[in-house]
Amino acid sequence: MKINRFFSFVLLLAVLCSLTPAAFALDDPEPACTAAILVDVTNDQVLYEYNADESRYPASITKVMTALLTIEAIERGDLSLDDEIAGTTAINDDLSLEGSSQNILAGEYMSVKNLLYCMLMSSANEACNILGENVSGSISAFVETMNTRAQELGMTGTHFANAHGLHNDDHYTTARDIYLLLKEAMTHDLFREIVHTATYTVPATNKSAERTLYNTDALISDYTYKGYTYDYALGGKTGSTPEAGKCLASSAEKDGRMLICVVLGAEEVTQSDGSVQIQSFSESKRLFEWGFNNFSVQSLVNDGDLLQEVPVILSNDANYVTLKAQGSITALLPNDFDSSTIEKNVTLNSEHVEAPVEENQVLGQVSVTYDGADYGSVPLVAANSVSRSQLLYILYCITEFFGQLWVKLVGFALLAAGAALLINRLFFRRRRKHKSTSRGFSSGSSYRGGRRRR
Repeated sequence: MKINRFFSFVLLLAVLCSLTPAAFALDDPEPACTAAILVDVTNDQVLYEYNADESRYPASITKVMTALLTIEAIERGDLSLDDEIAGTTAINDDLSLEGSSQNILAGEYMSVKNLLYCMLMSSANEACNILGENVSGSISAFVETMNTRAQELGMTGTHFANAHGLHNDDHYTTARDIYLLLKEAMTHDLFREIVHTATYTVPATNKSAERTLYNTDALISDYTYKGYTYDYALGGKTGSTPEAGKCLASSAEKDGRMLICVVLGAEEVTQSDGSVQIQSFSESKRLFEWGFNNFSVQSLVNDGDLLQEVPVILSNDANYVTLKAQGSITALLPNDFDSSTIEKNVTLNSEHVEAPVEENQVLGQVSVTYDGADYGSVPLVAANSVSRSQLLYILYCITEFFGQLWVKLVGFALLAAGAALLINRLFFRRRRKHKSTSRGFSSGSSYRGGRRRR
């Protein structure tokens, strides 16, 4: 059967491979810091980055890793939140008087839970050493575990030298690595609960009266720094040393989207009115608003979109079937994104399809890409059924049967044999006729030769 209709159309649109302001002509937020990154966690999509892979000192953001390893030890059953543990004489190893502390003493018993609160909320350095010792047996062994876990998380630009983050030239990371760390930590409910807490009371211990803790993250608590609280903040971890500057790794959630922001090397700036601005907080808050306000989830392929036509053979009802998307593809894009730059790539299972075709029969797929990056694919299915013509099917089967090589060879052999037989018969008849004629001439001559004369 001759197919005289075969055509396809591909609708063009383009999605963002790495969502950066430059790629979409968005205004650069230009945060006041030495390195930053803003990532949409749901899509693992970078919305903004600045020196994100350059080496920086993390300061107390280090405590996110210490907390993560402690929480993972709890989840394994190696520790319990209610375990009362005490620091040894190593409690103040590698600490300085200027570092943040809750004045936890050697021999003071405190639960693992309360130590985590002291470490994450008020950034108590001695709590890190106590937890590290109890998780790994020694602080040095714990630091080795920190580096191993960092590699497992893909933190290729990170090396830890201690459990708390006080300055050490061999203690460094990157903004991108901190994103990976905080992203993992935020998958644990206990971590999320602690970093989202504004105020917490630690009960009295054998060596101290009760302690009231206030979160050092000003996006969560305004106890220490006023004017930075953010309604959508989920929490994170602050860090500050002279070498690292003002740092903050934080998270926020709005309209079902979760963002993680890392700001490193910010400053404390005195304003013209005499007020002091902590830029790690102000810039993080500004980046969150920039990310939430300029990007939204947009649909690239809708369930049921008609995207392609495929030729159909063996049917009198139709000579093509329309394909529709079975499922949808979405992506986080700038609000003013030009939809004409999306690219939809259609792949068909075959150039044509034989009837009968059932509705929702899978006949291909459509994928969405931009600049070589794939944003997913969904099946393409028949939008309607197409019945088969029995007559056309029979003729097709006959044609297909006689089109097979072995059938052709057998047919050729039969034709050759038939031709040979025909030739043989023709030759035999001519020969018989020739013999008959020859005998006739011979008899006549003998008769004439035997006639009598009178």
